[in-house]
Amino acid sequence: MSTQTPPTLTYRDAGVDIDKGNRLVDRLKPIAQRTRREGVLEGLGGFGALFELPIERYRRPVLVSGTDGVGTKLKLAIETGRHGGVGIDLVAMCANDVIVQGAEPLYFLDYYATGRLDLEVATQVIEGIGRGCELAGMALIGGETAEMPGMYEAGDYDLAGFCVGVVEKDAIIDGSKVQPGDAVLGLASSGPHSNGYSLIRKVLEVSRTDLDLAVDGRPLGESLLEPTRIYVTGLLALMRQVSLHAAAHITGGGLPENLPRALPAGTRAVIEQSAWRRPAVFDWLRRQGNLAEEEMLRTFNCGIGMALVVAAPDAAQALETLTGAGETAWTIGHIEESRRPEPEVVLT
Repeated sequence: MSTQTPPTLTYRDAGVDIDKGNRLVDRLKPIAQRTRREGVLEGLGGFGALFELPIERYRRPVLVSGTDGVGTKLKLAIETGRHGGVGIDLVAMCANDVIVQGAEPLYFLDYYATGRLDLEVATQVIEGIGRGCELAGMALIGGETAEMPGMYEAGDYDLAGFCVGVVEKDAIIDGSKVQPGDAVLGLASSGPHSNGYSLIRKVLEVSRTDLDLAVDGRPLGESLLEPTRIYVTGLLALMRQVSLHAAAHITGGGLPENLPRALPAGTRAVIEQSAWRRPAVFDWLRRQGNLAEEEMLRTFNCGIGMALVVAAPDAAQALETLTGAGETAWTIGHIEESRRPEPEVVLT
């Protein structure tokens, strides 16, 4: 009978390094500090993040929340070692969903999960999250880092984000003001944003394309990893100037599936595709993947990251305001009456 003493095991033996996690938190504190805004009561490290709602600015404040991830765009980031942009993507996917309801984003929390924590990679990602929060004007108020050996392949990680904003109840944008004759505006995307990357990766696999290939004078990898544009500043400026009847964040499903979500029954949006310039990366994807136009339009934003509906007389001022806020914007269509039971988009 053996009397040998079994080895003493530690959490680190199981693949989880608590000390490394603590060092990451230390790196995150100055990132969060840069995003601090009025209302934040505590920094990182507590069990729950505290934020004081600015009720003095509202009569009937309504909280608007959103959550999202980055999807398989992360695989490209991991394969190329370019991690900073996906943090901005994460914030953008949440903040853009909140702003289309008319809500000003207030604060953000992130969830970073990996098999084995790489401090440098995690820091790059969360630096990007911090930058995204700065662009959206909201505080990075908390988050969670999970090291889970056995759950992820070596080098893999996943991201999720959570955003909370506030809007006056009678200022909620719900599409109820939309009427025939309204103008539809489109805001330029920065590329595919964070949608359709499973198809993008399939096109890359089939075409065996080097990501250093120049497309329209720029390496393909840079175009595909360009962060999602954050539209918060432009839309906040716009809402101070004109009545925004509806807004749609153009994500997976493209214009045909996302714009109808913002429209009331009995209406349809007629969109003129020649009204904007489609970025070269989309034309490259269409050619290399031999993708049908319908597949392009229902998978990608195809150059329009946000669609807005305003009264026709307000369109010129809206475009001027958006341009002044740094957006590239076009009038891309109009609203018509429809006899169909559900709202729709007609592309011409």
